[in-house]
Formats: sequence, structure tokens, C-alpha cells
Amino acid sequence: MGKHLYWLSDSEWGKIDPLLPRGRRGAHRVDDRRVISGIIHMLKTGARWRDCPPAYGPYTTIYNRYHRWSQQGVWFAVFQALTGSSGVWSGGGAVDATHIKAHRSASGAKGGTTHRPSAVRGAVAPPRSTR
Repeated sequence: MGKHLYWLSDSEWGKIDPLLPRGRRGAHRVDDRRVISGIIHMLKTGARWRDCPPAYGPYTTIYNRYHRWSQQGVWFAVFQALTGSSGVWSGGGAVDATHIKAHRSASGAKGGTTHRPSAVRGAVAPPRSTR
């Protein structure tokens, strides 16, 4: 199997397997351990689902399982069971926005940062004197 791929260990799988949904209607699920290893791999790497290594199975299977179980709350329940916490902190929060970048073209129209009233969309130019 791939050298840089993530695979759940036996002890990790032993903790997760009993928490997975059982006896649901629909098609028989493919190998849960392989699919969940693929989901974890994709979340760790931050890659597009389409770029999922084929060793985990079709990327559509990996994404569909992740998405469906997200909507059903399965991942939240697994996280809560493994950590003993909901992962939600209710003590308040802070956002640090001391570093904000703007694209170099965000400063204004062609010719620099000077604003001319007639260059603004929808603005009406003042009438010219007729002297």
C-alpha cells in the first residue's frame, strides 16, 4: 500500500468500529476501515476529494460517506464518544485580525487610488458651465 497514505491502526479501529451505525437500510457498505482511513487522509492533507488516492477506493465513495455521515451527526457522535467532549467551547471567544491582506488591485481603478466622481459607477457628472 502507498508509502504516504494514512491507515487506521488496529487500536484506533477498535475504538471507532463499535461507534459506527449498524443495521441501516440500503446497499451493503464497503470496507468501513478503508473508507474512514481515506476520509482521515483527505482531511489531514486538505486535498480535493477528486484527488483521493485510489488505494482508498473511488473518491465518490469517500466523499459521499463523509458527507452523509456529517449530515446524520455520526462524526459528531464518534468525536464525542472518543474525547468525552462535544468539542464546543462556550467560554466566549476572540478573533485576531491583525494580519489582513488585500490583493494589489484592490486599491482602486486604473491609474492609482485617486477617486474621480465621474469614474464611480452610477455617479452623475456635475453640469459644465457654458461660458
